Amino acid sequence: MAMAASCILLPVSLASSSSSASSSSHAIPSISHHCSSSSSPWLMRHSLSGTPLTFTPCKRRGMAVAMAAVTLPVLTFEGEKVGETELDLKAARAETAKAVVHRGVITELQNKRRGTASTLTRGEVRGGGRKPYKQKGTGNARRGSQRTPLRPGGGIIFGPKPKDWSIKINKKEKRLAISTALQSAAVNTVVVEDFEERFEVPRTKDFISALKRWGIQAEEHSLIFTTNPSKNFVLSSRNVGTVKLITPRSLNLYDVLRADKLVFTKSAVEYLNRMYGLSADLEDIDEVDEQLTDAD
Repeated sequence: MAMAASCILLPVSLASSSSSASSSSHAIPSISHHCSSSSSPWLMRHSLSGTPLTFTPCKRRGMAVAMAAVTLPVLTFEGEKVGETELDLKAARAETAKAVVHRGVITELQNKRRGTASTLTRGEVRGGGRKPYKQKGTGNARRGSQRTPLRPGGGIIFGPKPKDWSIKINKKEKRLAISTALQSAAVNTVVVEDFEERFEVPRTKDFISALKRWGIQAEEHSLIFTTNPSKNFVLSSRNVGTVKLITPRSLNLYDVLRADKLVFTKSAVEYLNRMYGLSADLEDIDEVDEQLTDAD
């Protein structure tokens, strides 16, 4: 989809190699592949090229951010362009954006680990209290228990035990990572007029047809962000494996980075500008978060 020249975004290249990415990922080998420089094509989808805009840096509550409004096309449910809207979010400055987003996605992925893997040591395995045979005279190696780690059914040496893998990230830093990723992904984003009630019956075929009208192929990973999805819309979309439907309650950095195309409703854009824009008030944000938590 053609975009105006004013839609050039932050020069945030998440796929390029950097000392910050390598130093942060080596401590977590189980998920470091998500942020490597050569094996993460889904991170490269939001890499930017061209001449960057001139940003007006500002400091708000001690955090250096940059603002750059992006113009997005607005489509009808039938796929016809009816206007434009602006996505005006906080975004980390070019020299720190890569590190902020990298830290955000590493934290998000690691905090999903349940840490419930557990094995039994030789002292915890049932049985093995009796010496299987006498110490000498059998020709066998001496053995004091059948539950030695050298025997089948015995204990596990240095096996995993329940562990808390969670790591902390500041609330403002996490929000800045999400808004930076959304702003950088605007080149692959389309806005559709609120369409939640347009699905009268749950039908996957109608949903796939709507995606094609919006310029999205069914095999592309797409992220649909809406504030009030109807039941029929949820049922129509859930059978398409490449589509992820999220709401303000489930908005997360990983899904934003993984998507090839993003679809926002007009109400979703208004929500993002209100909650992730420069004028966003932390007190209002906390109040909305509490309302979403109570709704669950």
